[in-house]
Amino acid sequence: MSSVFGKPRAGSGPQSAPLEVNLAILGRRGVGKSALTVKFLTRRFISEYDPNLEDTYSSEETVDHQPVHLRVMDTADPDTPRNCERYLNWAHAFLVVYSVDSRQSFEGSRSYLELLALHAKETQRSYPALLLGNKLDMAQYRQVREAEGAALAGRFRCPFFEVSACLDFEHVQHVFHEAVREARRELEKSSLTRPLFISEERALPHQAPLTARHGLASCTFNTLSTVSLKEMPAVAQAKLVTVKSSRAQSKRKAPTLTLLKGFKIF
Repeated sequence: MSSVFGKPRAGSGPQSAPLEVNLAILGRRGVGKSALTVKFLTRRFISEYDPNLEDTYSSEETVDHQPVHLRVMDTADPDTPRNCERYLNWAHAFLVVYSVDSRQSFEGSRSYLELLALHAKETQRSYPALLLGNKLDMAQYRQVREAEGAALAGRFRCPFFEVSACLDFEHVQHVFHEAVREARRELEKSSLTRPLFISEERALPHQAPLTARHGLASCTFNTLSTVSLKEMPAVAQAKLVTVKSSRAQSKRKAPTLTLLKGFKIF
């Protein structure tokens, strides 16, 4: 499912096309990937989601006074990386998330960083990644010290942050904008204008399984069966769209949320 957020920017006269950035959010179930995404897009916090649903959102952002068309894939891997090509071949940058109150999720984030490093080595390209410790509001139950997160990020040479999707919009927004900056720097270096898009209607050429190529027993390759990534409507056209996203429906059956002008999540 794809959802569009934002509103057209004011002003008359021609404007340069915004930079397009695709960001994939990776991590084990329950680390708060969906909560972070919804917090960034709406400033709202919803605590419970269906962990089996995967959505792609689109938002018009301004980062360092430059317009950016940001697409965010809120992935729904089972507890290990699976069918990784759907985001490895799509994203310009990756946000790898763990929960500070879960040692297991921290070990899972290490697996994702290893996967990204191996993918970069194989493709001879750099893929920016950021490591994010979420649920800082649960610090009294902390199982992962901040120094451990910083050390893991240092090993893979990626930025490191700790935030609370529950309490802290400004820091969450800062992390997403840092991901945009990292992607923009890499796009400028490589002169890459668009990533490879994968559609469920087109099978990929035969490739060896990722287990053989990467040595990761948990990451297997199959012909993709995922949401077709079709071109998003322009924001000016989307401003009157009502978005229905099962991802944002709390198990507690929260009331309808008004997100931004003209947008709702049910």
